[in-house]
Amino acid sequence: MALNTCVHRKISILRCVTPRLKYIAFLALSLFTFNVYAFEKQLNLQEAIQWTLKQNPELKIFDFKQTALTGQEQTASLNPAYELEVEAENFAGSGEFNAFDSAELTVALSSVIEMGDKRSARIGLVSKSRALLNAEKEVSALNLMAQVTEKYVEVLAAQQRVILAENALSLAQETLEIVSQRNRAGATPEAEVKRSKAVIAQANLTLQSEQKRLEYLKLSLAAYWGENSVTFSEVQGDLFQFGNDSDFNSLFAKLEKNPAIQIYASEQRLKEAEIQLAKTESTANIKWSVGVRRSQEANDTALVAGFSLPLFAEKRNSGAIASALAERDQVAIEKEATKLRFRNHLLRAYSNRKQAILTANSLKQSVIPMLEDALEDTQDAYQKGRYGYLDYVSARQELLNARRTLIDAASAALIYGAEIEKLTNEALSL
Repeated sequence: MALNTCVHRKISILRCVTPRLKYIAFLALSLFTFNVYAFEKQLNLQEAIQWTLKQNPELKIFDFKQTALTGQEQTASLNPAYELEVEAENFAGSGEFNAFDSAELTVALSSVIEMGDKRSARIGLVSKSRALLNAEKEVSALNLMAQVTEKYVEVLAAQQRVILAENALSLAQETLEIVSQRNRAGATPEAEVKRSKAVIAQANLTLQSEQKRLEYLKLSLAAYWGENSVTFSEVQGDLFQFGNDSDFNSLFAKLEKNPAIQIYASEQRLKEAEIQLAKTESTANIKWSVGVRRSQEANDTALVAGFSLPLFAEKRNSGAIASALAERDQVAIEKEATKLRFRNHLLRAYSNRKQAILTANSLKQSVIPMLEDALEDTQDAYQKGRYGYLDYVSARQELLNARRTLIDAASAALIYGAEIEKLTNEALSL
């Protein structure tokens, strides 16, 4: 119902009711008008992506991970803690040690002097972890955008299938009218009338099925930004606009822009930071302590001090350094393996998209126009008695099948295009 029609009806009703009922009716009709207006809202792809990036829980997780890294950074920047040590000797024993007259009490303060710039290495490791987390968030966002785009195309195609089902029902009803006319003229048996009615029933079922599928796909799309109901009537877009592809080598050169490839650079820098931190552990820390010792027997007080230094720290840490170096080298190999896998995916998407576009263009420009002409000629010939019922039905079904194949090919071309955009991190040219 159009908005102006709703407003016109609202005014007409309000003229016939009491003031209180006017107020209630006004609220109810305003709500109804708003709901109708909201449901008639058309959704575009940009809005779907923006809502998803803003509200999808998968991306909100990264906010908590960033907060956790902030806490780790605070901990990493701390200097070694101080320790208070209290030690009592020569008390509560036997003989002359049975009381506290011969006791010795030591109170000392101790800590560690970090060697090898360990604090800076810890902070650097957290910083590189933050950069890797940002890269992972970008990868997740890109994957979500590709998923939303694919679902959006599915909704766009489902809308076309509903239109096709409505056209099929109209053709079936038109066929029944023509068959009924011939039946009344005695040129067609009653069996053909019944078959035509059965086709209408089947077309109705198909239409209902396509409508249900469209509602499901719209709800699936809305779920990406956390909606439990559909607040839009349809999605905007041209299912049969494919844009222009670059050649494969140009697309392959753009693979380096994919965050899933660039993430390895961030991971490699993280591994370098882990290597640096492991190397700092080869330089032993110095533990020191200083305090006061009190002797009850001599009634004297003296200062005490000491330090300790672990031996052979570099040798004992060589295994950790070797492990960190191996993990860094592994990242480089994984990057090359991922590029090879992405190249195969790109080649598949590129080839399938080319074939889908070729199929869609051929159907749209050549096959379907010829089938439409053939159906018109067959219908005319059937009405004049030159063709039989099966010829007429076959011509109609061939046209419907071709239109359905066109929708399938067009949606496949757009979905493969979305996959190419995800792999290259760049929109295809229009």
